[in-house]
Amino acid sequence: MKRIYIIATFCSMLLLGSCNPDLLDTAPDNKYTESNFWKTEAAANAALTGIYATLKGDGLYGGEATPLWEEGASPNAFCYSAGTQGFDAIGRGQQSASTGAVISARWKQAYQGIGRANTFLARIGEVGLTQEVQSRMEGEAYFLRAFYYFTLATYYGGAPIILDAPDPDSQKDLPRNSREEVIQQVLTDIDLAAEKLPVKYTGADVGRATKGAALALKARALLYEASPLLNTDNNIEKWQTASIAAKAVIDLAAEAGYALFDNYRNLFLPENENNREVIFDVQFLFPDAGSSFDLINSQYNSNAPLQGLANAYEMKNGLAINDPNAGYDPEKPYENRDPRLYATIVFPGDTFKGKAVTPSTFAQTGYAMKKYSIYDKETPPSDKADLKSGQSETNFIIFRYADVLLMYVEALNESSPGHADILNYINQVRARVDMPNIAAGLGQEAMRETIRKERRVEFAGEALYYNDVRRWKTAESVMNAPIENWKNQILETRKFDAKRDYWWPIPQAELDLNPNLEQNPNY
Repeated sequence: MKRIYIIATFCSMLLLGSCNPDLLDTAPDNKYTESNFWKTEAAANAALTGIYATLKGDGLYGGEATPLWEEGASPNAFCYSAGTQGFDAIGRGQQSASTGAVISARWKQAYQGIGRANTFLARIGEVGLTQEVQSRMEGEAYFLRAFYYFTLATYYGGAPIILDAPDPDSQKDLPRNSREEVIQQVLTDIDLAAEKLPVKYTGADVGRATKGAALALKARALLYEASPLLNTDNNIEKWQTASIAAKAVIDLAAEAGYALFDNYRNLFLPENENNREVIFDVQFLFPDAGSSFDLINSQYNSNAPLQGLANAYEMKNGLAINDPNAGYDPEKPYENRDPRLYATIVFPGDTFKGKAVTPSTFAQTGYAMKKYSIYDKETPPSDKADLKSGQSETNFIIFRYADVLLMYVEALNESSPGHADILNYINQVRARVDMPNIAAGLGQEAMRETIRKERRVEFAGEALYYNDVRRWKTAESVMNAPIENWKNQILETRKFDAKRDYWWPIPQAELDLNPNLEQNPNY
């Protein structure tokens, strides 16, 4: 799908004849209108592609590097600049209804995607497609609508549920539905999508939403519902439901071709896009729809990893660096570490783009993020040596198989501690990078902490950790703390208000437009 574009060719008809009555027909015939658009499969496919295209908005996964900057709202990275879609302010606990940037754009673009999906679902039946093609396209639209509503529920909580094509008159003053109602709609759409979507695609259609993508979204939604932020009574049935949803993706793996990709670093390079670990991603291609991932990672360094993240990587023997038996040498802090550190972070003493990395190479924290960049130790080819804004084309992975495995492990540890699948699947993820197995015998609490640490290092740089610490309800602890550079020097002390900051504010512009929207508490 990376090479599917919305290409419309318009033909003008020259009407000849001195007394032709058709000359009096002033309806435009050189552009699409509501009345003439929904006529062909090509038009339907263009409309469907437009729903996907919303993912590339600067409030979601596009812009310069919005998903890379999201790490700066967590203890993983430092966004030093106000030009990071407002994630610098979120990291400091300074966001407000008037912050704008991602807080406004995410709400707006989620509804843009929802509106496009609603229009598509309302009109697709007019095209006259075969039942098979129409059903598959509807499945994609249901998946995307579910994804956009899940985004709203994840960051803002409740939001108005709109299921009809956009109508400013009837939809302008809708109140917020509860978060629980939004999630129920998400699950309804996911189930519809999963029934209609194929298990896999071939050729140019690779990259479209599949049944596995729908099931992975369901697993994530249910995992979030079961987590401490939302499941305050620790209802074990919610964890069981989440584990079943994740296991459904695992059970589909053989048919869909899902498995862990052999090389962790190469998993995130353009030449390996759409590999067997990728379940769903956002497709970028220069010059039509590129990102700036390489520019941000290598030159701007505005998603600079923090010392706390570097410390989270174990020694190669599987022991934490503060374990007296680990063999950690403070004079050689990057030796004999988890290989994922070398695949994710550039550090002082490393080699990057053919040059030695000094403490001043990346002045913000001493570190740079390597993941989602084509740059590594080697000198890049001349035509790729200095990629600028919009010239990067590495796809951003939203769901990958390793995440499904660790979601399953997390839910299983809460619902069935000691289950054999817990060690089986967490150790599969570790074995991919030749890390030692987690030993048997850990209690539920110790395993919980082990799983959380594993998620942090496995998905560092992938815009997951911010939501992880929120749903675990640990943000009030890990975010109310100083952040440090490679010398353990404090850069700033962050603030996180547990009574407010677990949810983003409803943007002020939306409140001004709709007086029936209710703001989140304490904003």
